[in-house]
Parts: sequence; structure tokens; C-alpha cells
Amino acid sequence: MSQKPKSRGRPSSQVEREPDGGGREAPSTSRWPGGAASQRRAQASPAPGPRSQKQLELKVAELVQFLLIKDQKKIPIRRTDILRHVVGDYKDVLSELLRRAAERLEYVFGYRLVELEPRSNTYILVNTLEPVEEDAEVRGDQGTPTTGLLMIVLGLIFMKGNSIKETEVWDFLRRLGVHPAKKHLIFGDPKKLITEDFVRQRYLDYRRIPHTDPVDYELQWGPRTNLETSKMKVLKFVAKVHNQDPKDWPAQYCEALADEEARARPQPAGPSPATAPAPTAAPVS
Repeated sequence: MSQKPKSRGRPSSQVEREPDGGGREAPSTSRWPGGAASQRRAQASPAPGPRSQKQLELKVAELVQFLLIKDQKKIPIRRTDILRHVVGDYKDVLSELLRRAAERLEYVFGYRLVELEPRSNTYILVNTLEPVEEDAEVRGDQGTPTTGLLMIVLGLIFMKGNSIKETEVWDFLRRLGVHPAKKHLIFGDPKKLITEDFVRQRYLDYRRIPHTDPVDYELQWGPRTNLETSKMKVLKFVAKVHNQDPKDWPAQYCEALADEEARARPQPAGPSPATAPAPTAAPVS
């Protein structure tokens, strides 16, 4: 049976109605897909141990990113998708994850996580703010369904030293329910979007890594990214998602500061170097 809500007076009460197994007991698998066989397997498995605050924070950050992506087309977000793509073995603390994610979405990004109808197990994000231009850019909310995904990829690239293997990008995106070989409800063909569309739009550079077996590719920022955003804005986006301060990543913060100082210096007459066509690798057959 579902837990009774702890309080109906708090803004996140809609979220806290979600059952999570309650208290310190292992979750009952009768609430989840799989039937009696799953229940017998769960009973044979040891109850999950206590999670550290760092583990919970990482899972909350993953959940926040998942919700921001799923909300791009304003289609209700199903709890079954949250469980399948994000929560995994953390079902016993589902209510806590949803509560923390709801607080972060509201107080950091200005979105309120709301259950559409009582016990419907579907959610939407309600924009509680009219963001100014810069704030919208930090959120990755610039009016197109793909911008949130692009901001996440840009963040991965920057945090990995301005270059990241394509395999590492997909390892991360799979945890958000975005797979390279599966059609996505919002993004269509995610691999084509990232490795062709974003590349053609010059947001990303996509190059083969020499002497790799099996063949692998790397992603870097493209010239258009350097014109439309900055390392500091992307770092702030990453920090907001993880509920941390940009200074918590000293190397990236110093690099972003240096980038801001370089942008503030007067530019020589003529086209900016960032606007010139960037060299591209020869096509790989």
C-alpha cells in the first residue's frame, strides 16, 4: 500500500505521495513490474545498505538532468520511465530522490515538479519564473527541444578537458534513457542529432581518434558554441545540476575565468577567429 503523504502543505507534496517501500525496509516488488518471480528474487537478495550523501547527490543530479530532457516537448513524464532509466537499484529511496530533485528543480532552475492528477504516476515541470535571457541560457532552455541535450554534451566535453570520446558520451546518456541505436521520442535519432546535426550546425566537432581499435571518435566544442555561449555559462549549468558551486571544480573554474578575461579584451579589426571555418578531419569511409 502507498504511504500516506507526510504533509499536504508543502510545495513538493505531490512528489512525496510516491511509494518507495517506506522506512528502512527493502521495497516490495509487488509494486513494480515483474510479478511473483521478481518478488521471489527480491526476497532472496539482501536489502540495500545505506547510501552515502555523495551517492544520493549523484543520483539526484542524474534524475534532474533526466527530467529536464524529458520535459523538452512538454509530454508528461511517467514514473515507470524514471524507475527504468534513472532510479534502478535506488527504488527504496525513490521518495527522497524525487523530493530532492523537486527542490533543486524549483529553487535552482525555477521549475516545479507536479503530479498531473493524484496517483496518476505522471509528472510535468511547471515553469515558475519568466527567465531573463542569461538565466535561460544557463538552464539550457532556448526554445528548441534539443538545446537541453546539447548543453549536457557541452558540459561533458568541458569537464573532460575539452575533448571526450564518443563512447563516453553514450555511456553517460544511456543512463538518461538516450541510446545511440534507439529512436527517441523527443530527439528522434540521437546519434544522428549529435554526430551529424550538431556538427553541421557547428556546435560540435567530430573527429576520428587515430590508432584506435575498435575505431572511436572524439567530440569537441565547435566554433558556433564559442560564439553563442561560454565555458563559464556551461560550468554554471553543470554546477546547478549537481547543486554545487562552479569553484568546486578549480581547474575548470580557472579555465572559465581565463576565457571570460580573453572575451573581455578588445578584439582586432576583421572577422573573429571563431567565425572562420575550423579545420575538419578528412571524411572516414
